[in-house]
Amino acid sequence: PYNYTPTEYVTILFLTLFSVSLALHTGQAIYFRTWWAIPTMIFSGLLEVLGWSARLWSSKSPSILSPYEMQLTCTILAPTPLLAGNFIILGSIIQQLGPKYSRIPPWWYTIIFCSCDLISLLVQAIGGGMAATAAGKNKDPTPVGAFVFGGHIMLGGIAFQMATITVYIFCAVEFFIRYFEDKPLIKRRCFFKLEAKSDEGSFDTVVAPIEGDRGLMDTKLEIMTTALVFSTICIFIRAVYRTIELSDGWSGRIISTQLYFNVLDGAMIVAAMYTINIAHPGLLLDTSLSEFRDVIKNICAQIVA
Repeated sequence: PYNYTPTEYVTILFLTLFSVSLALHTGQAIYFRTWWAIPTMIFSGLLEVLGWSARLWSSKSPSILSPYEMQLTCTILAPTPLLAGNFIILGSIIQQLGPKYSRIPPWWYTIIFCSCDLISLLVQAIGGGMAATAAGKNKDPTPVGAFVFGGHIMLGGIAFQMATITVYIFCAVEFFIRYFEDKPLIKRRCFFKLEAKSDEGSFDTVVAPIEGDRGLMDTKLEIMTTALVFSTICIFIRAVYRTIELSDGWSGRIISTQLYFNVLDGAMIVAAMYTINIAHPGLLLDTSLSEFRDVIKNICAQIVA
């Protein structure tokens, strides 16, 4: 089904790299108490381990369909939760440097972009399952035919993910430009609620604006920002590759070339995962998940009210 036989030593190499990164992320999440890493970096690493285990299986039994379907689904989905972790990290950086420079409040980075990421994950999961079955039956899911929906759905999910990354990059670039040039968005305000006692003795809610301070870009934040940029670029390169791969067709030259997959998918995600291992947010960022959780609860309460 691959149009090639996965090289055994390559699959062992990537399986080892992803397993080590997964173990490191798990240990770091426990040590730094960054529990949000469990549904993001750790889940991503687990999917990659499963995917490359299946490719190792295929290297020994290339004609069996089950490992092919397993690796297709797992490797297609794996970078999505990793990307969600990057969204959370950017929101934390913005919270520390100054929300007044951001077009989107920092907590909304988690809400909006992670929601888009979840949609992309679900779409890719549905399409991946259908496309795997189609490919196993030697059908091409991209041209019009009985199995058209699987390939197109998966392609749509990845394209949506790429669009999400593009918007995310635009927002991040604008924030850093405004931060370094000290040009806050004048119309953006942070608000807090005060309970003021009126003349009649009742309590009224007063909404007061605050500008917020300009945070210091210290060495830790510089390292974290650089790591975030590099990790995001790696994930974006992988998304572009996957989009072109699926557009080329199930039996096209791109999907049939193992080297492209190893370099533009496997190596890119390895680089992204190890980058966050080395420059871990638990060590470099001051804003914890509990602070984000409190902010999200407050904003949701205000929306409901």
